[in-house]
Amino acid sequence: MTTFRIEHDSMGELKVPVDALYGAQTQRAIDNFPISGLHLPRQFIRALGLIKAAAAEVNLAMGHLKKNQAVAIRRAALAVADGQYDAQFPIDIFQTGSGTSTNMNANEVIAHLAVAAGAKVHPNDHVNYGQSSNDVIPTAIHVSATLTTSEQLLPALKHLKKAIDKRARELKNTPKTGRTHLMDAMPITFGQELSGWSAQVGSAIERIEDALKRMRRLPLGGTAVGTGINADPKFGPAVALQLKKLTGVKFESAENYFEGMAAQDAAVELSGQLKTLAVALMKIANDLRWMNSGPLAGLGEIELPALQPGSSIMPGKVNPVIPEATAMVAAQVIGNDASITIAGQSGNFQLNVMLPLIAHNLLQSIGILSNVSVLLADKSIAGFKVNKARVNQALAMNPILVTALNPVIGYEKGAATAKQAYKQRRPIMDVALETTGLSKDELKKLLDPLTLTKGGIHDGG
Repeated sequence: MTTFRIEHDSMGELKVPVDALYGAQTQRAIDNFPISGLHLPRQFIRALGLIKAAAAEVNLAMGHLKKNQAVAIRRAALAVADGQYDAQFPIDIFQTGSGTSTNMNANEVIAHLAVAAGAKVHPNDHVNYGQSSNDVIPTAIHVSATLTTSEQLLPALKHLKKAIDKRARELKNTPKTGRTHLMDAMPITFGQELSGWSAQVGSAIERIEDALKRMRRLPLGGTAVGTGINADPKFGPAVALQLKKLTGVKFESAENYFEGMAAQDAAVELSGQLKTLAVALMKIANDLRWMNSGPLAGLGEIELPALQPGSSIMPGKVNPVIPEATAMVAAQVIGNDASITIAGQSGNFQLNVMLPLIAHNLLQSIGILSNVSVLLADKSIAGFKVNKARVNQALAMNPILVTALNPVIGYEKGAATAKQAYKQRRPIMDVALETTGLSKDELKKLLDPLTLTKGGIHDGG
């Protein structure tokens, strides 16, 4: 029994696995690019299926396809979009820079399924009608990134922000030692500290939502070089409308196809906002790690939920594994952005030639940021406990509280008092009683940590 069948394309005949739904052009790409074993992700294949389904609907309405052809193509394309045939997309991401191989992979699989359904369909002449890899692949990048961001990342970030806000409310009256340069500073509340995290996530949401305005503009209809050759002028806008109907997202046709095909500025912009989010998450993760450090020899301000043993040799050790995973995700996203930045520069004349790399890295960044944001919310922030005894002890010993006495005793006397408290390792209250001439009641009022978190001048009056 043979395990191959003979397929042909414009370059001749080729052996293809007998059970493969793709044809010769896909097989050539498999043979040509055995590089990484990495394939374009599910979200990108989904977008390709949606685009081909929308194109079939439009080509039927415009009279370019017979009804049975369009129906069969649309049904097959939607099955591809639903993930029923992901195994039939085996091409490496490191392939031809236009993604022509992947576009033809989709065309061949959809055509094969349509033929099996009884329609006379050719991958180029019918599935790809009015299209080119040069406008399909950039469009698929925009569609896949927009959908994944809207459906996964933004909900995950809103969930994270909600979790932070809830803990901030719970801890709004719990003061702690503030830190600048990793050194003791004036007190803040845990609620205030978390409010900064919340604002970072909120700003990231706003930036990403703004970037999606450009990602919703699709270059489909530009065909080979942006002029729209072999495509009806109404094709691009009509497909964008069909995609809107299929997804509920307000896709629109790009005003300038040359920009959308020669450049990937919108994808670079979105990646930059993902990098900014990664930087914010790295900051939050590292704050959690510092606050959790110890439990005896570190800060020990909080106790993160214990999720797994922390050592194969040290019994009882528990590590901050979710913040660590978050930091690694942030590092990966920052690296992905660097690659996308280089890829975005690789637009030569009328086409960018690193499209598969942009697609892979952008979608990976969106996916891992989505997943880790939910984990950070649910397995770290929602459940950490404050070690109030440790926090209060640090506050009592913090000489920097003397800053609140500046308006009363002056900076120089305050500095001397702080230095004496440091040197003698005594609570600032005890030393201030000796050096300032203020009564204990006055000092209690002036040095109350919770009061000091409210800002303003505390003159004891």
